[in-house]
Amino acid sequence: MGRKDTDGAGDREPVEALDDEHRPAQDAAIRDGQDAAVPDAQAAVPEDSYETPPGQEGDVPAEAVASGQRRRISPTIYDVAQAAGVAPSTVSRTFSRPGRVNSETADRIRKVAAELGYRTNPMARALATTHSSLIALVVPDITNPVYFEIINGVQDEAAEAGYTVLLVDSRESDKREREALERALPIVDGIVLGTSRMSDASIRMIAKQKPMVALNRAVREIPSVVPDNARGVRRALEHLGELGHDPVTYLAGPEASWADGMRWRGLREASLELSVHVRRLGPLSPNVAGGVAGAKAWMLAPTSGVIAYNDLVAIGFIRAVQGRGIGVPSDVSVVGYDNIFAADLVSPALTTVATPRRALGAAAVRNLVAQIKGAHPRGGPPVVVPVKLVERASTAEAPGAAVRLPHSGGHTVPDILPAPENA
Repeated sequence: MGRKDTDGAGDREPVEALDDEHRPAQDAAIRDGQDAAVPDAQAAVPEDSYETPPGQEGDVPAEAVASGQRRRISPTIYDVAQAAGVAPSTVSRTFSRPGRVNSETADRIRKVAAELGYRTNPMARALATTHSSLIALVVPDITNPVYFEIINGVQDEAAEAGYTVLLVDSRESDKREREALERALPIVDGIVLGTSRMSDASIRMIAKQKPMVALNRAVREIPSVVPDNARGVRRALEHLGELGHDPVTYLAGPEASWADGMRWRGLREASLELSVHVRRLGPLSPNVAGGVAGAKAWMLAPTSGVIAYNDLVAIGFIRAVQGRGIGVPSDVSVVGYDNIFAADLVSPALTTVATPRRALGAAAVRNLVAQIKGAHPRGGPPVVVPVKLVERASTAEAPGAAVRLPHSGGHTVPDILPAPENA
């Protein structure tokens, strides 16, 4: 029987198992009490590589050759060391701790490694150093354009710091999010939570195991980076109030959304200061379908001004009311939130609150990397990133009369309308 592969890092493929033609002989040897020779474990393996030193590779078994099987042998850390004329430990430090190797020597080693096709194994490094250089990024819906720039910001900043991003899509489920994180915890160095749907208690429990930063969510004792939600909705309400819209409807987001709660609170506070009535419809799903559902509820008692939880809800709302012959902005003015790439592609182009999503992602990674390197986590007030209102064609002066639905006879609008069930 051939030598058992001892490469724990998986840099080389082990010899494939004997086929059925040769297995009877092996079984007979076992029955006769013959032990297969297994080499002793290699001692003092340099970190970042679990590879077999020269002279211990062993030949490919004759049986495997006879059956057409082949073993692909990748260049090892020892091959690089021999070609560069240095010790294996120096090669290891070049890739794991480059600051501890002379720059000229490190350049020569990297050049030799590239010529030989040598690649480091991050999982092997994790076993040796407890660091994998992987960061988990969790988002609730990867198809939602609001997360595109957050992902880009996280990836760019992570790459700059020498980390790779493991992306997790929880599909708006706190259960999926928690289960995915439990599987990822053993292999990542830290976690960025993008708009988490988990409870505060669940988030704090996971943060006790690995460094963490929360995006779009403020959690006590957890470093957080959030947009200025209160300022954003206030600017939206100010804009509609200046155009004469009163009252204004807020199309709410998911019930578990921290950002939705902050925006509704901000709207209520701003309504008192600006003397503009607001009402809330929801909760709604944070997508186009949610906007369509919100439009159906809004049509029961329409207002001339609408602020949506996000741009997708706003786009779904506009599509639904235009399908009923209601003009935007001639009959109803609509303001979205986030300024996604599609906001200026729809008709009419959407007035919206712009959030610096790429900057949010980058700031989260900078904070996380500092924690990974030993900085004490900052669990005080969240880092607040400024927002701004982008005015486009979906808002205009309020019509002189109450909004009327085609063939409906019109509806007056109460100050507050309870959220419809199952919206």
